Amino acid sequence: VAHDRMKTELCEWVVKNKNQFKDRKIVATGTTGKLLLSHVPNLDITALKSGPLGGDQQIGAMIAEGMLDALFFFQDPMTPQPHDSDIKALVRLATVYDIPIACNPSTANFLISSPYFDQPELAPGGDPVAEQFQDYLQREID
Repeated sequence: VAHDRMKTELCEWVVKNKNQFKDRKIVATGTTGKLLLSHVPNLDITALKSGPLGGDQQIGAMIAEGMLDALFFFQDPMTPQPHDSDIKALVRLATVYDIPIACNPSTANFLISSPYFDQPELAPGGDPVAEQFQDYLQREID
């Protein structure tokens, strides 16, 4: 996922690091996915809807369903986004479900260089969501 002014930077970063993604399934929002496919056509990339048209929420739903291991979301901190609430919801879900998030090339480099990137099952993680938020899930509603 990448904001408009960050799409080129994300594409260039993926091209440089394509070997890290050769055996992975990549899911992207629409425009970003199409750009990635044109830069690295040999990678397994699925383009969903454009972020503002529901793509951010599609990815958020995949996080909630346990279908994603990491989120690479190159954000533009200097440009207001018309779908800011969708972006906040996506980042919130990644946080709730303890999904690592890379928001720029530096954090993306740290993420892919971690031994846990290739073996996420070995990473010391938080408790599953059901355990972590057990009080919330079992609260009584008046």
